Amino acid sequence: MEKENIKSTERGHLSRTAGGYLAFVPAPLSTKPAYSSEVVSLLSLADQAVGNLNGFCYRLPNPQLLSGAYVRREAELSSRIEGTQSTVSDLYLFELEPNTIPEAADVREVNNYVRALEYALSRKNELPVSLRLIREIHAQLMEGVRGRDKTPGEFRRSQNWIGASGCLLEEARFVPPPVDEMNDALDKLEKFLYRPRPDLIPCLIECAMIHYQFEAIHPFLDGNGRIGRLLITLLVMERKLLSYPLLYLSAYFERNREEYYDHLMEVSQTGEWDNWFVFFLAGVSYQAIDAATRAGKILDMHGKYMSINMTPTARRVASMLFMNPFITIKRAADKLSVKHASAGAAIRQLEEKGVLRPFPPMRERGQIYVARELLDAYTLPMNQQ
Repeated sequence: MEKENIKSTERGHLSRTAGGYLAFVPAPLSTKPAYSSEVVSLLSLADQAVGNLNGFCYRLPNPQLLSGAYVRREAELSSRIEGTQSTVSDLYLFELEPNTIPEAADVREVNNYVRALEYALSRKNELPVSLRLIREIHAQLMEGVRGRDKTPGEFRRSQNWIGASGCLLEEARFVPPPVDEMNDALDKLEKFLYRPRPDLIPCLIECAMIHYQFEAIHPFLDGNGRIGRLLITLLVMERKLLSYPLLYLSAYFERNREEYYDHLMEVSQTGEWDNWFVFFLAGVSYQAIDAATRAGKILDMHGKYMSINMTPTARRVASMLFMNPFITIKRAADKLSVKHASAGAAIRQLEEKGVLRPFPPMRERGQIYVARELLDAYTLPMNQQ
């Protein structure tokens, strides 16, 4: 990392690693962040968009109809930023029948992201966002996949760096703090998380600050980006902006990947937050509106499916599709505790009604079916639906 790229500012200082290379140590987060009138305006719009999304949650007969699908879309997109190639369809198929995905390494990573987020949500009433929870989530994220040899669930004990794939430390674009200073920075980040809140930092500004700080500290040997993006969702829920996990920013970050990295780097380089806040808040507004629009479409679809004249078993199968749009007769029979023949008749009825179609390749036994309209509502950009 060249000294000219990052200089000591109010945002942090340069330090030497054990090998003599320069590293950046972020300063503790301020309880009185300064930002422009443009940020104030965007904050108001973002708060309104998130509030509208939260209000929509209470219209849903079962928020799980959406949250499960949204978690999986976030898992795919957050992992894609890190170079995986799996899709949401791959993930659903892997959950249905793991052997249907011949090269499953990438999809296992995405599946681990789902597990990590679901684990974190299961712990939210027992453990606040903290270093302990972050380590536990990381262990879930890295279990049995690429990076499992990089101390899952433990903060690093050696120097890491950020740059092009395969680059050496001297070629790095950014070098996070050496281990001792990293541990001190993490301790101060946790104190910021636990602080009394008379400062009344707006929640979304706080989320933007904490995400930047975590990425600048980069405390794991692998998985920092995914954990940092996952923290945004956890903080929005912990701070009571949302009742259910329906807001995710990875779609926005992935679509604007270079800008995302540039704005994070700019905070370290200049100590100025405004451009990062503007970018972050614009993303919150966009994704909250997108989530609410999808929610409305999926809610309408649920009503349409439930209004079709069909047998009770077929209706139960149709309801299952909102958790996973892919289905087999065996899966339906097992989940609903009905006979294979009854599940088969229900799936054939849904196929006749246009809800399901066979998913290629055609198979004599164990044919997979997909609710394509529902899958597209979960996965496609809104302008392609």
